[in-house]
Amino acid sequence: MFEQETKKAILDRMLAASPDSLDRRQGSVTFDLLSPVAIELAQAYIQLDNVLRFGFAGSQQPSVFLDMRAAEVGVFRLESVKAAGIVVFNGNENVSIPVGTAVSTDEETPITFITAEPGIIQQGKAAVKAYAANGGAAGNIAAGRIKLMLGSLSGVVAVTNPEPFDNGTDTESDESLLNRYYDRVRRPATSGNEWHYRQWALEVAGVGDVKVFPVWAGNGTVKLTILSKDKKAPDGDIIKRVSDAVDARRPVGASVTVWPAKEVPLRVSAALKLAPGAEMDKISALFQLQLTEYLAELAFRHDIVPYNRIFGLLLDIKEIADFSDLRINGVNGNLSLEADEVAIAGAVNFVVS
Repeated sequence: MFEQETKKAILDRMLAASPDSLDRRQGSVTFDLLSPVAIELAQAYIQLDNVLRFGFAGSQQPSVFLDMRAAEVGVFRLESVKAAGIVVFNGNENVSIPVGTAVSTDEETPITFITAEPGIIQQGKAAVKAYAANGGAAGNIAAGRIKLMLGSLSGVVAVTNPEPFDNGTDTESDESLLNRYYDRVRRPATSGNEWHYRQWALEVAGVGDVKVFPVWAGNGTVKLTILSKDKKAPDGDIIKRVSDAVDARRPVGASVTVWPAKEVPLRVSAALKLAPGAEMDKISALFQLQLTEYLAELAFRHDIVPYNRIFGLLLDIKEIADFSDLRINGVNGNLSLEADEVAIAGAVNFVVS
């Protein structure tokens, strides 16, 4: 808005307003005295421009200003959530595993997990629930990555996680906070309407999206279907927190059911002709990563996984010279989803043609 307020424009106006009797040529005393003032005023106009830009919610806002803007309507940035999972201890009979036992991965920068319940080794093993020591998506690890036990507990021979740890989320991003702010101001939530339930659910850390089904089982009933931040079915802890948050604020007489989204594994098969030097394992891993990212974009936004988009993912992998017989869940066509379902990356079965 103030782009025209340059140092030259400001200086020219001040020189024009000076008495004609003064020497106003470049290098004169008048010119030299007014030049630094013009520079400082130009800088002030730049800051005024920022004040206007930062005063309105949008992607141009720095995080601190977005936080303040959102707080005006009661929307606050969600803290990180710790990943959760099961840790199995193998060792001597009747060895007690106390709450707070620390285990970790064996990498150069290890990820630490803390047990949340006691356990006793029976028949050689004890399975206990654990959480990542720190919140964030870094705690979402694959099965088998936990290998070390920290501390001085004796009688334990080995430790591992038979299943992945999941539902860990980073501190809410600016994009997510901005979208929740827009939800609040653009979709008025009053008297327990659909948008009210959506807002209550999205205020729970770890929730990535929610679908609200009014009167789903008759008058007075509401169903919420929840997605985690990684656009998969959330664990029981997140579902309970959503239930508690909604129960505390729902209208009297409303019967609310909270469910995780139903995961539908997307199994992809195809016959590939590989480029010279290409390795099937690397191609499969790359495709699985790209498929996971693409399905996260679709989650709760579209009820069809388009066949041609999966076709395009394969087409974009340069290590694949050609392919044929592409199938999604055994079908040469689109995959349709129910309203409360979410597609996730399943098995990838590629063969060399």
